[in-house]
Amino acid sequence: MSDDTYTPPKVWKWEAASGGKFASINRPIAGATHDKELPVGKHPLQLYSLATPNGVKVTVMLEELLALGHEGAEYDAWLINIGEGDQFGSGFVEINPNSKIPAMMDHGVTPPRRVFETASIVLYLAEKFGALIPADPAVRTECMNWLFWQQGAAPFLGGGFGHFYAYAPEKYKYPIDRYTMEVKRQLDVLDRRLADNAYLAGDEYSIADVATWPWYGQLVLGRLYDAAEFLDVTSYKNVLRWAEDIDARPAVQRGRMVNRTFGDPASQLRERHDAGDFETRTQDKIGDGG
Repeated sequence: MSDDTYTPPKVWKWEAASGGKFASINRPIAGATHDKELPVGKHPLQLYSLATPNGVKVTVMLEELLALGHEGAEYDAWLINIGEGDQFGSGFVEINPNSKIPAMMDHGVTPPRRVFETASIVLYLAEKFGALIPADPAVRTECMNWLFWQQGAAPFLGGGFGHFYAYAPEKYKYPIDRYTMEVKRQLDVLDRRLADNAYLAGDEYSIADVATWPWYGQLVLGRLYDAAEFLDVTSYKNVLRWAEDIDARPAVQRGRMVNRTFGDPASQLRERHDAGDFETRTQDKIGDGG
C-alpha cells in the first residue's frame, strides 16, 4: 500500500485549489456566479454550446436535419467558453440549472421552451422534425436503448478515464486502470453490437449514432485524450468501421466545426448563424477580431 493513501475525513470540505486543470471552474454548489444575458439570433432554435463531444452531438444533429431538408432546423449557435465560466452566467443557468453545455432554446413555440441534457435535446429535435428516429416500434426501442446507454456510459469515458488519464494533476495507477478497464469494456460492447449491424439501432442511422459517435467514434479515430494507442483502439474493428463511416458524412464534418475553438483555424466556426458561415466565417478567414 502506498504511503500517501488517502483517508477520507468524517465531513468532506471543498479545497478550491484542488482539481487540476478545471479547478477554477469546478465547485460543489449550483447556481449563477454572475449576471449575463444570453444573445438571441434570428432563428427559432438558439444553441449555446462548445465543441466538446457533448456539444458536437447537437450540432451534428442540427446539421443532419438541415441536410435532410428540414429548413426549420436552421439555428444560431453561440459560443459558451466553459474555461472562462460562461456556463455560470445567469442567462445560461436559467436554461440549464446544471450549468453544463449544450443548452438550447426553442423560440418557435409559445412560450419558448428550454431543452438541456444531450439525450433530451437530440430526442426533442428528432420528434420535432420526425427524422433520425425509427418509425418501427421495435427498432425505435432499440434506438432508445443505445441512446440512453450512451448517456449513462459516456461519463465513465469523459469524467472518469479522461479526467484521470489526461487532466488530473497527478497520474495514479488505480483510477486509470479502473476507468481504462471500463472504457475498454464499453468499446467491446459496441464492437459486438456493430459486428452484425451497420448502425446501433440496426440498418438505420439514427440519434443513437448521432449521440454516441462524438464520444466513442472520435475516441477510436484518435481525437480524444491522445489515448488511441493506449486503449488499443485498432482491435475494435467494427467500431472503427462505424466511426469512419459516420466521420465521412458531410453533416458530421460541419457539425464538428461549430463552436470549435481549437485545432486548425479553418476547422473553427466559433459562432454559426447561417449555412453560409462555413464558407465565410471560419477562424482562418476572420481572425481573432471577427
